Amino acid sequence: MPGARTFYEVVDATWPAATTRREGPWLIREGQGGGQRVSAATAIDPVTPADIPQAEAAMQALGQPRLFQVRAGDEALDAMLDARGYVVVDPVNIYAAPVEAVATERPPRITTFTVWEPLAIQIDMWAAGGVGPGRIAVMHRVKGPKTSLIGRLNDHPGGTGFVAIHDGVAMVHALEVLPHQRQQGMGRYFMREAAFWAQANGASHLAVVCTQGNDGANALYSSLGMTLVGQYHYRKYEEDIA
Repeated sequence: MPGARTFYEVVDATWPAATTRREGPWLIREGQGGGQRVSAATAIDPVTPADIPQAEAAMQALGQPRLFQVRAGDEALDAMLDARGYVVVDPVNIYAAPVEAVATERPPRITTFTVWEPLAIQIDMWAAGGVGPGRIAVMHRVKGPKTSLIGRLNDHPGGTGFVAIHDGVAMVHALEVLPHQRQQGMGRYFMREAAFWAQANGASHLAVVCTQGNDGANALYSSLGMTLVGQYHYRKYEEDIA
């Protein structure tokens, strides 16, 4: 299994910021409404408390909140941000498995499909789940192999998702199962469809991220035999929390 650092790189490549630039020891991301992952600053060199205002100013110049992504190995940065009044938001788990461990059984016929570009009904389903135009734009920015997932269950739309490949790892993002279709296996069908697509497109592993507080998603990925391979969380300046 690749190490956590590889999966951080896969997250960045399969859910890319609009722009990135280096500011001293920081990587500054411009998200353009694409969510926290594409808007948070990360440390790419060792930092001191004196370096933090540089990142803060860069994020504020972009009209973004002061937001840092804290990864494994960033314990010193985590303590500095805590001392500065930053609070932890949205701790995230990263799960992964060899594709063959998930691509074991095809979903029932006409239950899941892959399609690129996304259909209008998928855009509507994402919007209902809070995945708006800024996040759809993120999907279009991905350079490598990519596709969307669309599901149908009980003769009605079931949900949608997105998957892209970087460095042999396929990562699933923006997985949305419609509320009336939950608890019926739709999420499992999507993950198996993603695994078969990943296998056909040369990926060796399938990965996914979810918040630690999403009990249903964590249980689903564990039940598929996926392993917890990494974690990260955000630190957001308390005054910037809406």
